[in-house]
Amino acid sequence: MIRPEASNAKSLLELARFLGIEIEDQNHAEIIFNGVVSDTRSIIPGDLFVALPGSKSHGAAFVVEIKAAGAVAVLTDKQGAQFISGVLPTLIIADPRRAVGDCASWFYGSPSQNISVVGITGTNGKTTTTALLNQIWRYAERETGLIGTVGIEIGAEVLPTSFTTPEAADLQSLFAVMQERHVRNVAMEVSSHAIAMNRINSARFRMVGFTNLTQDHLDFHLDMANYFATKRRLFTSEFADLGFVNIDDSYGAELFAARDIPMISLSRSNPKAEWYFESADMNSNGYSVTLRGTGGIQISGELGLIGDHNLDNLLMATAMAFQSDVDPIVIGNSFRYLTGAPGRLERIELGQEFKALVDYAHTPDAVERTLATLRKSTKGRLIAVLGCGGDRDRSKRPIMGKALQEGSDTAIFTSDNPRSESADEILNEMTKGLVLSTSSHVVSDRREAIALAVASAQPGDCVVVLGKGHETGQEISGVKHPFDDRLELARAIEELT
Repeated sequence: MIRPEASNAKSLLELARFLGIEIEDQNHAEIIFNGVVSDTRSIIPGDLFVALPGSKSHGAAFVVEIKAAGAVAVLTDKQGAQFISGVLPTLIIADPRRAVGDCASWFYGSPSQNISVVGITGTNGKTTTTALLNQIWRYAERETGLIGTVGIEIGAEVLPTSFTTPEAADLQSLFAVMQERHVRNVAMEVSSHAIAMNRINSARFRMVGFTNLTQDHLDFHLDMANYFATKRRLFTSEFADLGFVNIDDSYGAELFAARDIPMISLSRSNPKAEWYFESADMNSNGYSVTLRGTGGIQISGELGLIGDHNLDNLLMATAMAFQSDVDPIVIGNSFRYLTGAPGRLERIELGQEFKALVDYAHTPDAVERTLATLRKSTKGRLIAVLGCGGDRDRSKRPIMGKALQEGSDTAIFTSDNPRSESADEILNEMTKGLVLSTSSHVVSDRREAIALAVASAQPGDCVVVLGKGHETGQEISGVKHPFDDRLELARAIEELT
């Protein structure tokens, strides 16, 4: 976890007063801590460690490691305190997970209040929308930050990340570093898991955006009603000042109709929305677009991205850039320079006579939309490779399998991070109820599946590998093996020549 350079040292007494609790041992009142963490791997000497209950074990159970790493005190619940048992000074609260973000924000001086943070949520489009918004800001010569699935950017510095939205303590530390480095605008993906698990507590968003909601993560949320209820929490005064909502999506329309905070509506074609496309004409490179927005403002430009869903992403990024006071002329001029996020309809060009792309589509809706988009621009056959992840929402597997078969000319079913499950069993669930055509294939080994797709391609065809996008690993039986669809696709193409 990256830390700000300035010292933010606080005492346990100050923390106890902030939390409204008593310190049982007054000898601990003046103990000073220099950071707040909830991951043992992030501890540096002098930290306060927040020990959280987990699904398999309690964070406080690692008290030996916590102390050895240099933590000077622990904040936890009653169960966690039993593990600590005098090994380290301990403060006890009822729900430490809910308090992590609050404590870290307090410790760093509420940094998200002092920078302009934009949060984007939705099933699909978060990564690309934040990437486009960040690029528009940079084109406008602003110092920016980016937090999301493919990594973290603080100005020119790029950091890896394990989550779409970092853990609460890490997130507040990031905000503090960004504030210290005079970052003006931050674009951030906000996952439903992050909302449900209180990772964004005490984060303040000047603007939040809702892209869409389609089936995903039901292993966690159980049903769409719970999934939507979690997403809409972001659009309340607890977190945000202003919302931007895609009302073409049925859940977005419902969110907008029952709005709790000021909201701005967006639509690809509905002129009653505050932002919409007056025109969007497809050409060989992408689209020529004209957008209408707040107060009748008109913004036009040439967009070098393919896919109708990217029109939705551009519309939201444009509306938010305008709201953050970027000159409309600058916004329109930036369009021709915008690139998609890594692994999102990313082209692999090695001189081959067919199109080759990698995309992150890993939900039924995203698979359907991506294949429909590529169908429009493909003269020959559409050859698609897709798998479903293990230990995740099983109910979407047959739906994704159906979308793959119906949306492509050659459907190749394969593995995608089977994790602890059998890849063959996942494939059985994907193909259940389908009558596979003679052009369909089931190939468990993902490398072989990609090679088969490339070997099948003829001039004018399109090969797309779906599901993993920017990811660089394949998890099998608890072991993460190096695997990048972009490299594998390139390797398969090179082997043809």
